[in-house]
Amino acid sequence: MKILFVCHGNICRSPMAEFIMKDMAARYLPEADIQVDSAAVSAEELGNDMHHSAKAKLRREGIPFSKRQARQITEADYRHYDHIIVMDRLNFTYLKRIISSDPKGKVRMLLDFTDRKGQDIADPWYTGDFDRTYEDIVYGCRGLIDEIRK
Repeated sequence: MKILFVCHGNICRSPMAEFIMKDMAARYLPEADIQVDSAAVSAEELGNDMHHSAKAKLRREGIPFSKRQARQITEADYRHYDHIIVMDRLNFTYLKRIISSDPKGKVRMLLDFTDRKGQDIADPWYTGDFDRTYEDIVYGCRGLIDEIRK
């Protein structure tokens, strides 16, 4: 199974989700072959590493991560990944401009895997609240893990 997390710039929410999901998959689904990556809908942060506050939060929570470079999602990514998971409605709108359509129903919002369907994960770039973003991402990833188990 191949999962791609997507946010605006690929320096805060989507890489946090990438590393949180990798950690959860290794712990809760060790027998599953799950590949996880992340990308942006914009080109604003291309080549930049994850935001320092996102790294600090993952470090505090004991989530392993590695140096990476922000990249923008492509139409080829739509063909490659089984699930494309966006962080908010605006990401969903911009993603549609890149991939045109979603005939296979691969695109969903992260909190759609929970009882908070349709809700956004706030962008800590604007809120500064990396703790809340982390909690929301963990909640969504737990829901995704539960769905994969089914």
